[in-house]
Amino acid sequence: MVNISNMSNVDILVFGSHPDDIELSCGGTILLHSNMGYKIGLIDLTRGELGTRGTPEIRLKESKIAAENLGVEFRENLELEDGFFQLNDINKKKVITKIRQYIPSVVICNAPQDRHPDHGRGSQLVVDSCFLSGLEKIKTFHNGEAQNTHRPKNIFHYIQYDELKPDFLIDISKFMSKKMDVIKLYKSQFYNPESTESKTLISEKGFLESVVSRSANLGRIISADFAEGFISKKIIGTDDITKFI
Repeated sequence: MVNISNMSNVDILVFGSHPDDIELSCGGTILLHSNMGYKIGLIDLTRGELGTRGTPEIRLKESKIAAENLGVEFRENLELEDGFFQLNDINKKKVITKIRQYIPSVVICNAPQDRHPDHGRGSQLVVDSCFLSGLEKIKTFHNGEAQNTHRPKNIFHYIQYDELKPDFLIDISKFMSKKMDVIKLYKSQFYNPESTESKTLISEKGFLESVVSRSANLGRIISADFAEGFISKKIIGTDDITKFI
């Protein structure tokens, strides 16, 4: 059984295949909910070591600074192989161990399909692990203690490069400016006129502008200035019909 004194429960556990996936896609939602008092943890699956710009060490440092500015409880990296991690038993158990360790009610992860193959594969890895985490016959351990089963109540997918249709939107108007400030902390990855490294799709100035314009367009749909979209494979319900935006 789990030693209760060693638990570090969070309300929301957010996964990203690479450092900066989370900030780009749901940074505003994290800022909103951390300011509401929810406990949030972040887990990057890889170090992003195949990225054209920067190094794994630089990206790790940037991700830690970004986490501090998001107001989350922790950020960890599972150090799976960037570009080549598989949906195998070993990797699933790594994710299951984290789900059972932090006992989140909500898990948020990569888009179910996207331009980068790691995104869809990372999404499926987390979805599979959330289900398997609820099975008693799968044994995992943390700090030498056997873990209890836990299956998150909801799994949501943020939207990334591809234009996927969201199932619901979160109004992030109050936090859009800070979201962009946090994204820009990844100086190795995004627009930096002083950089001498090779240019990439996301290092162009227009890419950051597109992040803002997408959020503005989603916000327009719900009469807000800015919003972020999420996909849910489960139908979402409410106990108060007046609380929809």
